[in-house]
Amino acid sequence: MNLPTPADLRQRRTDLELTQSELADRADVSQPLIARIEGGDVDPRLSTLRRIVTALDEAEGDIIRAGDLLNEDVVSVAPDDAVSDAATLMESEAYSQLPVIQDGIPVGSISQSELVHLDEDSRNEPVSEHMAESFPTVSKDATLDEISNLLDHYKAVMITESGRTVGLITEADLAARLS
Repeated sequence: MNLPTPADLRQRRTDLELTQSELADRADVSQPLIARIEGGDVDPRLSTLRRIVTALDEAEGDIIRAGDLLNEDVVSVAPDDAVSDAATLMESEAYSQLPVIQDGIPVGSISQSELVHLDEDSRNEPVSEHMAESFPTVSKDATLDEISNLLDHYKAVMITESGRTVGLITEADLAARLS
C-alpha cells in the first residue's frame, strides 16, 4: 500500500484549492493537525490518514471537469468544404460558429461574422481561405474554472484526447449545466 507523503497531501489539497481549515472540517480533524502532518512534524495514525485521504477524494469528486460538460456531438466543417456549405450548416443548426476539423484534429474555426462580409464569388471558396484560429483545446480533466477562463476570450473550447477531438464546450453548454 502506497501511503501519501506530507508533500503529497499538501499538493493535493492546494490543487483542490482547499485551505487547511476546510480540509480539517471535511476530515473531522483539527487544522493544527493538518498543518503538522503537512509539515512533516507528526506521523498521523492510519485511521486519521484514511479520513484525510477520503476527504480529499470527496473534494475531488466535487470538481466539475470538461468531461462532465462536453458535448460529444461536434458539428463541424472541413477545411476543403465550401464556405456556402459552412453557412448553410450554421443556419440549419442555429450556430454562430463552427470548428474546422481535419481528420479529427481541430485546425481552425469559422463564424457568421467572418461570412457576413464575403461577396458571392467567395461563397464557393474553401473554408480554409476564410477560417480563423482554432478554438483552444483542453483535456477531459480540465476544470470548470479553466474552461470558464477560456470562454471569457473564445467562443468555444475543444476537448481532445491524443490530439483528436472528442467534444466541444460553449457558454451555452455551461449555462445549461449550471442552471
